[in-house]
Amino acid sequence: MPLQKKSIWRKIGFGIGVFLLILLGLGQFYKKDLLRLRFVLTLFEPPTIAENFRSMTRFFDTRKVQRSGPLYRIPYESKKLPASYPYNGSQHDLAEWIERTGTTGIIIIHDGKIAFERYYRGNNAQTRWISWSVCKSMVSALVGFAIQEGLIDSLDDPVTAYVSLLKASGYNGVRIKDVLQMSSGIAFNEDYGDFHSDINRMGRTFALGTAMDDFVVSLENQRQPGTFHHYVSMDTQVLGMVLREATGQSLSKYMEKCLWSRLGTEADAFWIIDGNGMELAFGGFNAVLRDYARFGLLFLNEGKNFRDQQLLPAQWIRDSVTPDQPRLMPGAGNPASSTPLGYGYQWWLPRTPDGDYCAIGIYGQFIYVHPKYRVVIAKTSAYTDYNRSGDEMEFESLAVFRSIAEQMDRIP
Repeated sequence: MPLQKKSIWRKIGFGIGVFLLILLGLGQFYKKDLLRLRFVLTLFEPPTIAENFRSMTRFFDTRKVQRSGPLYRIPYESKKLPASYPYNGSQHDLAEWIERTGTTGIIIIHDGKIAFERYYRGNNAQTRWISWSVCKSMVSALVGFAIQEGLIDSLDDPVTAYVSLLKASGYNGVRIKDVLQMSSGIAFNEDYGDFHSDINRMGRTFALGTAMDDFVVSLENQRQPGTFHHYVSMDTQVLGMVLREATGQSLSKYMEKCLWSRLGTEADAFWIIDGNGMELAFGGFNAVLRDYARFGLLFLNEGKNFRDQQLLPAQWIRDSVTPDQPRLMPGAGNPASSTPLGYGYQWWLPRTPDGDYCAIGIYGQFIYVHPKYRVVIAKTSAYTDYNRSGDEMEFESLAVFRSIAEQMDRIP
């Protein structure tokens, strides 16, 4: 081979080598982001969904919500669960429902005592499990604390009074109360089964390091705020931003101060954070099942903890679970709502309410409270059929919880 051609091939080989080294370097540099993206893209795959939900804190950066203060050991008074429950005009097997809905843990508290507690699919009492949207109800409670402390002046304040960067978004001028009641008017597709939906787009961009603040600012208004109830997870993220600015603390630290140090919790919790250290307020909280139940007890007891201390005003508790506008009322065919469930301050009401209410997270996470029967039920799940029948699963689960609550006084 002539010397000139050898020189050209050496240069080409050297160039390819440099290119491969650059690719290798980029791969190492972005290794964590790429692993997170792969995890997000396979997060809800049926064979691994339960393990994935247990493993969120291994794949994402988190901030600890440290437990402190006296531990409240909830007393036991074991009872048997009813064998069946009514739904859609017929009786159904309760054990089959537990299996079919991918239950990983369920705890039933009646009259302040644990009547039933079981774990499934590899979980146990020490397993920290992703809350998904159950923690929206927790963020709502933090707003209540900030109001009580005078850090937020009024729910009628616009969110931009606390977070100026939202002036560049569809949230410009929107009241805190409209955001709290999922009536912000923001255009948002929450369909987890649609690869191109806003919620899935958010998940992919978060996995690659996009700050939640930046994603929120990119959202646009679709309707007049306060006129239509439409579920938008980023509404809760905005509440988290307001809390961060109003309190001068991270959500995790404020949660520690207001709740986790005063509920008698038994374990540290972990909140997933973005690259800027902002918590995923809309669904990134991870805790053990009994501590989710302790939060439910706070609401059952109208804001009082196990030491009979009034942490939140009873009126805030009532307001949180009481629809105060037609768009928030439960029932099929509500022209001003996209769901037949009722809504309060980030709490859901069944289609035919009986004073009961619920925090609900995707794939079968629940904290259910029925004051009349003095019952709290917390359930974690890895429901694999959510994209096809998630709404129906939630409607049925609410019926199961109510049936259990109604029978607790009669169960030996």
